[in-house]
Amino acid sequence: MDFFERQEQAHRHTKLLILYFVLAVASLIAAVYFVSVLIFTGVSLHDPRYYVSGEPPPLSLWHPKLLLAVAAGTLAVLGIGSGFKTIELSQGGSAVATMLGGRLIPGTATDPNERKLLNVVEEMAIAAGIPVPQVYLMDKENGINAFAAGHSTSDAVISVTRGAIKLLTRDELQGVIGHEFSHILNGDMRLNVRLMGLIFGIVCLAVIGRILLQTRSSDSKDKNPLPILGLALLLFGWLGAWFGRLIQASVSRQREFLADASSVQFTRNPAGLSGALQKIGRYSFGSHIDSPQAEQASHMFFGNGVSEPFFGLMATHPPIADRIKAIDPAWDGKFPALAKDQLETVERAAISQLGHESATPPLLDVLAGIPAITGQPTPPPLPSRWGEGRGEGFVVPQHSVAARVGSPTTAHLRYAEQLRNAIPDRLRAAARDSLGASTLIYSLLLSDAEPVRRKQLNELAAATSPAVAQEALRLWPQVAPVANHAKLPLVDLALPAMRNLSPAQYQQFSRAIQQLIASDNQIDLFEYVLQKIVLRHLDPHFNGARKPIIQYYALKALAPDCSILLSVLARLADDDPKKIEAAFQQGAQPLSYAAQAEITLLPPDQSDLSRVDAALNRLALAAPQIKKNVINACAQTVAADGLILETEAELLRAIADTLDCPLPPFIPVQ
Repeated sequence: MDFFERQEQAHRHTKLLILYFVLAVASLIAAVYFVSVLIFTGVSLHDPRYYVSGEPPPLSLWHPKLLLAVAAGTLAVLGIGSGFKTIELSQGGSAVATMLGGRLIPGTATDPNERKLLNVVEEMAIAAGIPVPQVYLMDKENGINAFAAGHSTSDAVISVTRGAIKLLTRDELQGVIGHEFSHILNGDMRLNVRLMGLIFGIVCLAVIGRILLQTRSSDSKDKNPLPILGLALLLFGWLGAWFGRLIQASVSRQREFLADASSVQFTRNPAGLSGALQKIGRYSFGSHIDSPQAEQASHMFFGNGVSEPFFGLMATHPPIADRIKAIDPAWDGKFPALAKDQLETVERAAISQLGHESATPPLLDVLAGIPAITGQPTPPPLPSRWGEGRGEGFVVPQHSVAARVGSPTTAHLRYAEQLRNAIPDRLRAAARDSLGASTLIYSLLLSDAEPVRRKQLNELAAATSPAVAQEALRLWPQVAPVANHAKLPLVDLALPAMRNLSPAQYQQFSRAIQQLIASDNQIDLFEYVLQKIVLRHLDPHFNGARKPIIQYYALKALAPDCSILLSVLARLADDDPKKIEAAFQQGAQPLSYAAQAEITLLPPDQSDLSRVDAALNRLALAAPQIKKNVINACAQTVAADGLILETEAELLRAIADTLDCPLPPFIPVQ
């Protein structure tokens, strides 16, 4: 199952969840109505004031006005409750992490355990081709646990307990974080956040019931039916919440085995994840979460964070033993207890593994076969074209690019570790500071041509301040030689710190980078898409979480947008009209067949930057399988000669990112 199939499955689960919720709401309305009829009919039978001609009223189960009132009241409670929780979680993963007592770990953290965690998350994000998630620490939680939350990769966070970073070795922590990255890439976390909002609305029925249960009438002779109705609502609320948790648990259990398998595939180290699970099994605190909000988020945790349910159907996670056996068949099935001295040994071992991370290797001493970040040659020298294979050029297999989306490998992880360590200290420090990160982005957009660069700096000084322009110029000598393959990772590293900008600072930043792009009066598609990535991932934080809704399920309506995008890509590598036409047709033909519509090569004045922007915005609203076809067509266009340039590879990654399809780095195969 590839990334696009997993996304389709996540959409199907969302639709199924909505269906379950609608059925639950209809059942609750019917149950509340039936009880209301019995209660108010009973009151009528026992109160002569409701008698007609001295006779008790006839028993009837059909009361349209009462049904309307019950339906409106129930829907109002569920809607307000779910809406309140949804709004509370609208800021994405940070809202969930804060609700559970998490503390944001700054990128400048120096605590060994916190630094170890940040390094692991940064490496995995670079390997997966997504922005580095913000990392939270649950300081008061002694259990070994973690979770990922958010609506998309733009607002995703990873939260880890204090017990996890103290007791897990680096390999074990990497296994846990790999598990959480699987939830991010597979679309699970968006579904999990929606579950929290829907179930909270059902729980609100019990809250209303508790309030009604406490009502009393001032007239002792008045038979007040509200406490009885409150008791019924309390019962129905509990039952509704129970069924909600049942849905929550069933969805969670299905995804945990997949996330474990994905983590092992990512790290190629089953012992790491197995060791983390074994420590949960032998540790006195296990994976327990003490937060009173843990029940709401129980389906998100790496391990079971609440008390064990009486019934297996309510378990949000498979048994620890089953998870270990699935990834480590040689496990003996035992959980030996950890003594106090063992706990201290484990903690010292976890901290000691930080040593190799803190040392930054010389810029040209990165492992042979991986290009240095400056683009300077590394022995043995790499060819300028990347893809699959050996020799002068690297052949790109047809349809292989889309197959890589959302599927990072161990090779990508090793590459990310080496690339992160090769970043100069000054750039790394800038990326971890909010103002420094924004200045780093400015410097990435500065032109190599001195007159243009001087004009950009003057405009930057006017848009921000002379000090900011001066700092961008100071960083530029280290940024200028950065190879294309390192630019997107630098951006991904800078994004978490930039979320700490004030709203006014972000608005200033947004205007400034758009001015930098337009200042040289030239279309540099890579720089344009780079700034589009930055704004796309930061907008949800400052302007509310972006909730993408699929609007296009057929490719035919998007044929004009595909024409624009492929026309621009076909002109990137060559000026020869015949070669441009050949490159365009390489990608357009399969798309035309799939869309049952003509996709034509457009002249330059009909495929300018503004049209590319609109095309990418519409394509981002397409169904996953449409995006897969588009990404494959883009890859075939830029690699029409069977080769893919480094700049073209990074442009493909940038386009895929704007379509919410994270593409891991292109790495040479030795």
